This record gives sequence, C-alpha cells and structure tokens, in this order.
Amino acid sequence: MGLIAPSGTDMVSYDPKSQEGWVATRLDFLVNWSRANSLWPMPFGTACCAIEFMATAASRFDLARFGMERMSFSPLQADVLICAGRVPFKLAPIIRRIWQQMPEPKWCISMGACASSGGMFDNYAVVQGIDTIIPVDVYVPGCPPRPEGLIHGIRMLQEKVKNERLADNRIREEINPDQSSELYIPPSVIDELGEPFGNSVHQNRSAP
Repeated sequence: MGLIAPSGTDMVSYDPKSQEGWVATRLDFLVNWSRANSLWPMPFGTACCAIEFMATAASRFDLARFGMERMSFSPLQADVLICAGRVPFKLAPIIRRIWQQMPEPKWCISMGACASSGGMFDNYAVVQGIDTIIPVDVYVPGCPPRPEGLIHGIRMLQEKVKNERLADNRIREEINPDQSSELYIPPSVIDELGEPFGNSVHQNRSAP
C-alpha cells in the first residue's frame, strides 16, 4: 500500500512513488455525480418566466456554480429542457420535437404556473400543463418564480439524478407522458392543433 516502517522505529511513513493510488467507488455514484454536475440546459422561454431564467443565468445568481453555464440552444447538445412560460397549442409540436431530438438521458424542468398547469390562461389556445405533451421531472411553482425558486428546482433535479440507478430501466421511459391520463394529448391531435388555420378555429389542413 506504499506504507514504509523504518527499522527500529514505530513511525510509519507513506511513499507515494512506491505504488499507484487507487480509488474505490460505485459506478452508479460516479456516473450520476458527473451527470448531476454537468447539466446542459436547453432554454425554451415563451413569457415572463424566461426573464427570471435569464436573471438566474446572470452574474448575481450564476448558474455556473452548478455546471450549467453552457446554454445549449441546439437540442442535440442539451440534456435538460427548461420550459419557462406558457405553451400555446401552436408551439406544442415544436416543444415535443425538441424533446424528441434531445439525446438520452434527459430531464425536464417546468418553470412557472403557466408551464405547469396553464396558469391563468384557462382557454382553448394554451396547453394546460406541458406534462400532457412531454414528461416533466421537476415543477417550479410561481408566477413567475424568482431565480431562487429555479435554483431550488435545479438542486432538486440534481438530487434526483444522483439517486438514479443504471439497473432501473423504468427511469429511461422518456418519450411520452402517462397515456392513461385524461389530460394526455396524442401526437396526432397536437400536430393538428398546431397547424395554421383560417378565419374559423375549426378550420385546419386536415378538415375536409
């Protein structure tokens, strides 16, 4: 082990050159630690929550402390989708496509009341929660939430990533949310609602 006891003495010294060092740990811990501290966010800001997200990334709050200073505006180079703001049905196909283009493993943070539940916009034009379109890992409440709230959500996501197990295949079911829910919106309906329409809200490309 590199420990040397000179003859005639009880003192033990350590010689680092006598043997290489060894580090023993679990593979789950090592992989999850590296993932949790190198999350690359994909910003999807549509409303006032995006302003608070910008403040979180600025110098006063500094997301670089959590290894998230690299904003990946390309979904192919991101692993955390942060939806900040309301999502109209016109944007529903876009956010689903961005989610499907992100490589696995990936996670999602729903920032604010509008992204989480539609907020005050309980009407025909706004999606009532993005979890009807894509799976969500962490919900950040507020209208809009302060940067401290988003940082708390990021810390919760880091704890969730650190507790994952590579042998558990259930955590990688990331394509669609729970299809048994009454709020679930099928992809075909989302694509139809996102199509351009004319003077009538019932007119779209698939209409006769």
